[in-house]
Amino acid sequence: MLVESEFNILKNKIILGLSALVLVLLGISVVVFLNRSASQNQNPATGELTKVVFTTNWFAQAEQGGFFQAVEEGLYKQVGLDVEIRQGNAQVNGPVLLMSGGTDFFMGSGFEAVRSVAQNIPIITVAAMFQKDPQVLISHPDVGHDSLESMKGKPILVSATANTSYWPFLVGKFGFTDEQKRPYTFNIAPFLADPQAIQQGYGTSEPFTIEKKLGKRPNVFYLADHGYLPYATTIETRVELVEKNPDLVQKFVSASIAGWKSYLANPQPAFAAIKKLNPEMQDDLLQYGFTQMKDMGLVDSGDAKTLGIGAMTSERWSAFYRSLVEGGLFPDNLTIDKAYTLKFLPQAP
Repeated sequence: MLVESEFNILKNKIILGLSALVLVLLGISVVVFLNRSASQNQNPATGELTKVVFTTNWFAQAEQGGFFQAVEEGLYKQVGLDVEIRQGNAQVNGPVLLMSGGTDFFMGSGFEAVRSVAQNIPIITVAAMFQKDPQVLISHPDVGHDSLESMKGKPILVSATANTSYWPFLVGKFGFTDEQKRPYTFNIAPFLADPQAIQQGYGTSEPFTIEKKLGKRPNVFYLADHGYLPYATTIETRVELVEKNPDLVQKFVSASIAGWKSYLANPQPAFAAIKKLNPEMQDDLLQYGFTQMKDMGLVDSGDAKTLGIGAMTSERWSAFYRSLVEGGLFPDNLTIDKAYTLKFLPQAP
């Protein structure tokens, strides 16, 4: 029998759970009302072009350049699409936005795709523009934080989105704990002020800014070099769209791949569009991000070497899923092939 205090705790948990569910449902309803699926609407100003919305997971930057290049070079229009790119941020929830119809495609990640399968959310990945995830941890040089293993138990500045991406990997692989986490607000000032500080970042962005301010190169640890295997800068969409309008999906994927090929050859058209949408992006940071992408082979390494940009394989998805299961992050009974499809990648086996 529950004593009164236990009963009150249980009652409060139930109330909080129901309240959270109501807020989620209300949020989805509002987004549905305000943002009908763009692919269902024709833009009269563009004639036969089909309006499509693609939402990124962060503000416009070099790491998204291929998509902007496809817009600027008219590659989407060549296949009959009028693509609008909308900037994301830390508060944007890709699955909710997709399922509500607020966007047609979302720039996601391999981890997010597996999580959607685990939560039975009908979202599917149709291409992967990054063969490596650019997520890094950054530390000051010469203070003893010279490996991921040495960071166990140390305070680390991470964002809220880390909880649903790379942090569970660090917990499973290196024994990190939630007690280590400190809030990261995408401001490097706390890191610069504390020589013992460790923070998250993208290898194509924060190391550049930190080095300029610090006057020396920080330690940069790519999680992809330590077993973090997800595809990144993926294209996600609803299963319903894949089933009901595969032609539209194919056009978007093919034109996006063409955009990334063009971007790697000459990024200037995309740079101009990125700076217009996000004035904080300066030429030197854009060039640094672009150079790091090429030097690290984020786009054209791995499967892309033989299968082309955007490539994915069942073997790679299975290996990534197995690493998550071994780390205790997901159960071993998920149907992982629900997370992706290869049908829109002509180079895939």
